[in-house]
Amino acid sequence: MDAQSTVALSWPRGAVAAMLAALGEWVRRHARLIGAMQWSIVAAYAFFVAVPAFLPLPADDAHWYNSLALAAQWMFWGVWWPSVILSMFVLGRTWCGLFCPEGTLTEAASRHGLGRAVPRWLKWAGWPFVAFALTTIFGQLVSVYQYPAATLLVLGGSTLAATGVGFVYGRGKRVWCRHLCPVNGVFAVLSRLSPLHYRVDTGAWAANVARIPVHPVNCAPLVRIRRMTGPSECHMCGRCSGLHGAIALAPRPPNREVATLDPGNASGWDAALIVFGMIGLALGAFEWSALPAFVSLRSAAATLVIDHGPAWLLADNAPWWLLTNYPEAHDVFTWLDGALIIGWIVCTALSIGGWLCLWLAVAARTLPGSWRANAFTLSYALIPLAGAGLLVGLSGLSATLAHGEGFRLTWLPLARAVLLGLSACWSLWLAYRQLAERVGVVRRTLSLVAVTVAVGGVLAAWTPFVFRGL
Repeated sequence: MDAQSTVALSWPRGAVAAMLAALGEWVRRHARLIGAMQWSIVAAYAFFVAVPAFLPLPADDAHWYNSLALAAQWMFWGVWWPSVILSMFVLGRTWCGLFCPEGTLTEAASRHGLGRAVPRWLKWAGWPFVAFALTTIFGQLVSVYQYPAATLLVLGGSTLAATGVGFVYGRGKRVWCRHLCPVNGVFAVLSRLSPLHYRVDTGAWAANVARIPVHPVNCAPLVRIRRMTGPSECHMCGRCSGLHGAIALAPRPPNREVATLDPGNASGWDAALIVFGMIGLALGAFEWSALPAFVSLRSAAATLVIDHGPAWLLADNAPWWLLTNYPEAHDVFTWLDGALIIGWIVCTALSIGGWLCLWLAVAARTLPGSWRANAFTLSYALIPLAGAGLLVGLSGLSATLAHGEGFRLTWLPLARAVLLGLSACWSLWLAYRQLAERVGVVRRTLSLVAVTVAVGGVLAAWTPFVFRGL
């Protein structure tokens, strides 16, 4: 064992810490094995994304074991995507560093591409929010969860864009993952609650930087390793494990990063992503097709168009890559449908996001310092609720697929309610911890009441989806 490994295993102390440090070292030492696994995932991903799109739509009585399209649907939206979201709470961004096919492809393209410098416009901090919002809305317009062609369009398009960005920019770096990936911001936010991270001992780094020679480490996601304090940007690839005897995979209290967040380090774009994106947009995207109110709005709008025009709004001639258009499945969107879906999702995001902003601002007013920075900080306490909402929303497709296989998930509404309830309690606990660090009992109580009202509004908004079908 080399000097790097010896130091890494001896710090931090404890059996669990030593086991984790050894695991990080194993990942670093077996880069070729990891690479072979990554390219195997790329091959499987390409097959299941591309091939079903060129097959006929599955029959009404098809099952996952006799329909590649349904098997791919199960894989991507019933199992893979919920599992990836859940993994962020447990393993940090390990998915990004070790398994993500887009990460593998964009880094490979970057190694053999033009190697241009990353332009300033591409580094804009708002891209994670904008990319997530546009992908979420567009995915609903083309029914990305239901049809293989739409899956190829959205996932395949994202993969082609990732590869193209990698070819043009960077040298062996994951520029796409760092700046433009539609779920980069979501993963960065969720991983703040991960109990695992690559811990940096700055004292050991300073003491050993000249004593332990090492080869340069290629940090593909462009993280400043020495200054790394959490897993939100780190892709957990293990390449820096043992560097200067100062870095090791280690456990950490999962609540500490959010509970002790300095308002000066809170990001307004993160707050927008949590409040308007992961909570507001997600609610609108998952609920529009499940609410009777949307059906009533659609009927009223269609009647208005029939009476007063313009008639083209009721045409169903949009291409499938712009609006859902599958006559053989009796599933066709008119231009009016597209406009109503966009309007519903955006209005839901603004309404729910506005509700949260109002009460977070009320809570922030009782704290010392800038109320805006305080509100941004409190928004991070909503991460558990936001993550649980994504899982609850995706459970709708899982339930539909399960029903098609003959399973009746009568327990699902209760499970959804419990998950949202527990996540709400977790969010309130994080808010309490943040407040306890800064104010006394009276102000803490007033702020916590405001945050509780905010969380209660989100739970109420989820209720029609949670208990639909009962």
